[in-house]
Amino acid sequence: MIEGFSFASPWAFLAVPLPLIAARLLKAQRHYARTLTVPSSVVFDNIDGVQNGNLGAIRSFTAILWTVWLLGVLALAGPQIIQPVVALPVSGRDIILALDLSGSMERKDFSFDGSSTRRIDVVKEIGAGFLRGRSGDRVGLVMFADEPFLAAAPTFDLSAVETALRNVEIGIVGRSTAIGDGLGLSLKILRRSPARSRVVILLSDGANTAGATSAESAARLAKTLGIKVHTIMLGTDMKENVSSATIAPKRDTVTLADIAKTSGGESFLIKTNDDLRKLVASLDKLEASSVASPSVLVEQNLWPYPAVLALLLCLAGFFAARRAT
Repeated sequence: MIEGFSFASPWAFLAVPLPLIAARLLKAQRHYARTLTVPSSVVFDNIDGVQNGNLGAIRSFTAILWTVWLLGVLALAGPQIIQPVVALPVSGRDIILALDLSGSMERKDFSFDGSSTRRIDVVKEIGAGFLRGRSGDRVGLVMFADEPFLAAAPTFDLSAVETALRNVEIGIVGRSTAIGDGLGLSLKILRRSPARSRVVILLSDGANTAGATSAESAARLAKTLGIKVHTIMLGTDMKENVSSATIAPKRDTVTLADIAKTSGGESFLIKTNDDLRKLVASLDKLEASSVASPSVLVEQNLWPYPAVLALLLCLAGFFAARRAT
């Protein structure tokens, strides 16, 4: 017996003797009612070929019928192998990426592959690179501008979070920067989390210019809840064009640094592509609370094999019968 082998519906084997029972009942009925005509295809001992004395062909045909029937019953019984499989290792950590989606994120002051790149595209690359190294973490995505919104609830399906990240666009919730509200929504989500370690990674390129919650009060709440906040300030040393109709807001590195310090996190300033690469490496070193990964039972269904074999035998018998006629 193969270890872990079982049947999902073992009661199906009760159907094995049904053809014999049916044949016996038909014989009894024919004995008491001579006028009843029974199709030769139903009764095993009355198959075409008896009249011709082809006993070998009859036995072969009967064997095929029984084989098809037994394979069908076996498929109905649902053979399966149940084996324990070690689940993906979990870190015991929930992370929320809180990303700035304000209008200033459209500025093209970063360079990728020799071409100017919008800040929002840099953010997407930062987030995607971070997600690829977060196997075992539950990660969610919060975006904020005039107001915050939950783009992806915390999940182990990191590819779904990355898809949500790459699909967001500037302007869907305004063009201001509500850092406090974005952090507040992130804390609200993590507050309900049972994870041993809860972390917010907040990325912005400007000062808090909107929202009902101040960044300072949100930072104090994070400390109270035991949620660590790591902050990332994005922006280059490129001089602002004061004569332009659109002036990018000044970077508020002090506020973001204070948020990180208050909550026990770290702050980063990204001004160049080298800073960007160092950031991803630094984020990969965030603390983790190891949790034993419980094994899960995985069922491997085997019923298609006898079902397909029975079908093939039926088709082979059908074409053989046509050739014989």
